Amino acid sequence: MAGRRNPRAGVEDLWFKTSVTIDPATGKKSRERVKSKRYGQWKRWRARYVDPNGKERTQSFATKNAAQKFLDSDVTTRVVTGTWVDPDRSGVLFVVVAEKWFATKKFRKPKTVAGYRSLLDSIVIPRWGETPLRDIEFEDIQEWVVELSQTGSSRFEGRGLSASRVIQSYQVFNQVLRFAIKAKRLATNPAEEIDLPSMASAERRYLTHLEVMRLAMAAGRFRPLVFTLAYTGIRFGEAIALRAWAVDLDANRITVARSATPVTGQGYVETDTKNHTTRTVPIPATLAKELRTLLEDRQPDALVFPSHKGGFLTSTEFRWVFDKAVKEAGLNNVVPHGLRHTAASLAISAGANIKVVQRMLGHKTAMLTLDLYGHLFPDDLDAVAAGMEAGARAAAYELRTG
Repeated sequence: MAGRRNPRAGVEDLWFKTSVTIDPATGKKSRERVKSKRYGQWKRWRARYVDPNGKERTQSFATKNAAQKFLDSDVTTRVVTGTWVDPDRSGVLFVVVAEKWFATKKFRKPKTVAGYRSLLDSIVIPRWGETPLRDIEFEDIQEWVVELSQTGSSRFEGRGLSASRVIQSYQVFNQVLRFAIKAKRLATNPAEEIDLPSMASAERRYLTHLEVMRLAMAAGRFRPLVFTLAYTGIRFGEAIALRAWAVDLDANRITVARSATPVTGQGYVETDTKNHTTRTVPIPATLAKELRTLLEDRQPDALVFPSHKGGFLTSTEFRWVFDKAVKEAGLNNVVPHGLRHTAASLAISAGANIKVVQRMLGHKTAMLTLDLYGHLFPDDLDAVAAGMEAGARAAAYELRTG
């Protein structure tokens, strides 16, 4: 069995070799540099090193300085810091690693997995699939992102993708490269610090109580659902997955534990909620009255808001009625998700603090809730200034009378 090579490195000249001759009379050796068979062909200098696995590796360069720099900064530093990557492993095609990465996502929600598959097949793999990992460079990635925004992908050429679609495509691509780093196929991520398009903030429409009433009345059979969305803030997918047992009219609470979302090729799929948590939300008396009538004689496991065909209510079926109701109520720019924003606005105006609104909406953190709705909370700056002024006056009075 061959012994393990000791780590070493050096640069050799491929155009010249040392010829050794021995003087027959004296036995002395003499050395002379002579041209090799490779003289004038290909690159002259070869960097040679032994990797941490004991395998000798070489790479050719046009200049001696370039070869030495490769050994000093690229190889030596990576070996010392533990970031060295086997060149054989980094030569694998992107598509191979992408499929390995995708296979690890089976525990994600079906809609998320389907989204990954769509982005890989339609946008990411057509551009990067046949590229070896080690050949993917920062500038090529940046150009790709710009091209997606301006002309679209190879499958949708001529029509630029939306900012959100470009960002999603980049995120999937970046996750594959990060997976490659963890798998010791890449030393660094060439996709870091890429400039991405900015997402324009959509204008939010907050309805008043009167506008909610008018919209609900115009929605006909979906009146209870409109009230539920506007007064509890639960997501549409959570609402259509509600079962009768989850509505406690004695305690005026709804337990939100499940969600239903459309998945390509699978129809509507029921899973746990977005943040994998169960929460309870309060029910105002007006909504409780609507739900009491709706759920009369309903079996505990029956859907609260089923489709007229049975099964989960689809967004298409709901929008067919909802959009007409919006016009009939004299409203503009109102979509079902806007009722979630309305619920936050109405709760804040009723005196709810940020933690209550966070729990009601099912946000992962209070910071997220504050980022979205912080501008709706009362501005306390005047009250703070008045309080500080009162303190200053008290101190001044004490100085005068002390």
